[in-house]
Order: sequence, then structure tokens, then C-alpha cells
Amino acid sequence: MVAAAESCTGGMITAALTDVPGSSAVVDRGFVTYTNEAKHEMLGVPTKLIDAHGAVSEEVASAMAAGALRHSRAEIAVSVTGIAGPTGGSALKPVGLVWFGLARRGSAVHTEKHIFAAKSRGFVRAEAAQKALQLILGALD
Repeated sequence: MVAAAESCTGGMITAALTDVPGSSAVVDRGFVTYTNEAKHEMLGVPTKLIDAHGAVSEEVASAMAAGALRHSRAEIAVSVTGIAGPTGGSALKPVGLVWFGLARRGSAVHTEKHIFAAKSRGFVRAEAAQKALQLILGALD
């Protein structure tokens, strides 16, 4: 079973997974946690962690993935938090920055950072969703 904890992708990962016939056998649930409050309330991400590192950070991506596992029946959970743009970026966290978390029961959370070309908001979101799906596939090997 798979779960997704999504921020900047807004449900695109779960939608892509459930587009496949028979997906109900492997997709447990999706969490769209766009706000900091949703990350805390739905996934248990500590507000102090968000305050200390920002919502778009390795620490929060890791906590989101771990929280998705805790709050689901999934064996694998992926998380995505990023800055899709066109505004909201900074020198340290540019538009296109996305952090991913991949959690498996009984294993440490794997995190990855990607900076996608900020061609458009839709481009960043689509690339982030695609990368998350690749992470899930890689975890199945």
C-alpha cells in the first residue's frame, strides 16, 4: 500500500496513482497538506520544526513522509513540499525548490532535494509529481 503527503503538488500524485485501473489495491490514501496547520494536524509535523526550518525543508519533508506512514496503512509513503511559484522564492529557497521524502516501514526516511526550472507553476508541480512517482517506483524494486 502507498500513501502520499502533498503540499505544492496539491493532490497530483494521488490523482496520478488513482488514474490507474485497480489502484484501489495499492493506494491507501493521500494527504493534501498545503498549509502549515494541515501538516501539523493531519501528519503530526511539529510546528516547532516548521518554525525552525520552514515548510520547504528537508526536515519537514522527512516528517511529512513519516507522518503519512503513521496515519495510514501504507508500507511506502512519499512526501512533497516546495515552492512552485511564480512568487514565494528567495535566494536560499528559490522558486522551483522541492524537497521529497520517502518512508518505508522499518527503514529510515530518505530525502531528496531538487530545483526544477521555474518555467511555470504548472511545470514545477508536474515535475515534482513525476519525481515523486519515480521515487515510489524505485522503492518497489
